[in-house]
Amino acid sequence: MSTVTQLAIVTTGCTNIPQTSKRLAFSFHIHGQKLTSVVTGRTDIIRIVNRRKSCLSVICSTAKPSSSTEISSSARIRSEVLTPFRSVRMFFYIAFIAQASLGGLIATTQLIGALANPSRADAVVDIAKGLGIDIGAAALFAFLYYRENKIKNAQMAKLSREENLSNLKLRVDEKKIITVGEFRGLARLVILAGPSSFINEAFKLSETFTEQLIERGVLVVPFSTDGNELNFEFDESEDLKQFTNKRRRLWQLIPVLTPDWSEWLDEQKKLANVSPESPVYLSLRLDGRVRGSGVGYPPWNAFVAQLPPVKGMWSGLLDGMDGRVL
Repeated sequence: MSTVTQLAIVTTGCTNIPQTSKRLAFSFHIHGQKLTSVVTGRTDIIRIVNRRKSCLSVICSTAKPSSSTEISSSARIRSEVLTPFRSVRMFFYIAFIAQASLGGLIATTQLIGALANPSRADAVVDIAKGLGIDIGAAALFAFLYYRENKIKNAQMAKLSREENLSNLKLRVDEKKIITVGEFRGLARLVILAGPSSFINEAFKLSETFTEQLIERGVLVVPFSTDGNELNFEFDESEDLKQFTNKRRRLWQLIPVLTPDWSEWLDEQKKLANVSPESPVYLSLRLDGRVRGSGVGYPPWNAFVAQLPPVKGMWSGLLDGMDGRVL
């Protein structure tokens, strides 16, 4: 097979791409057909042209790769909302460190001069006390700044991971795919990650609590780590039709773009010192933040006991009773 590859920076002539924009393009000639791939940032446009000039265009959209260490602007804003006076405190810590350092520098020069001049020997003790106070103040505020900055970095990393989680995609039905973040304020997601046998057993254990979980807005996200197809058996009898519909609703979500899910879950396990093969669960609050996690089967009975219903007389009043954030 004869293949010729050309690499060039081209100016596209497509109507949906600006004429002045430069794009990276690859051109292939395979069996008399010309295949051109134009890379346009987030979108790849692949055009196959044959000898009769008829063409087939295929547009593939890809998400911008994001590093788990990147801190998004939304995560920074959420951090400021959660701790609104942290920046002010850190600013004053720096100002006090600078002031104490300047005072210590001045006291040091005075101390050197006093030690070199016998006539100022009486002032050495007072100058040394002032120098000690300046050094102590600088050390104290440096420690406070270091502690505050460490807490800030930990919070930012956690918010960034939660932001990455919110961008993961779920299939609701055959025609609808949405992100985890779009469930904020609507449902409490419970993510199950493990082999198919683990998830099938968790499915059976949840049967007793189906109605109570639905009342509390719980939806399960099953993610099979072994790649095997999940086999959920529903009772199709007419008498249990309403209950079966609730069971289907509880387990209707399907993760898409599984490599992204695997990457996020592997990172969470690594941070929690959990082996990659261990089956785990994570429960989210209504605001999308992680409420709880653990190894093994989720405690369905605990969810029913701890979570308030999302409808009825208790809705709104107990919206913040999802539990503390981990």
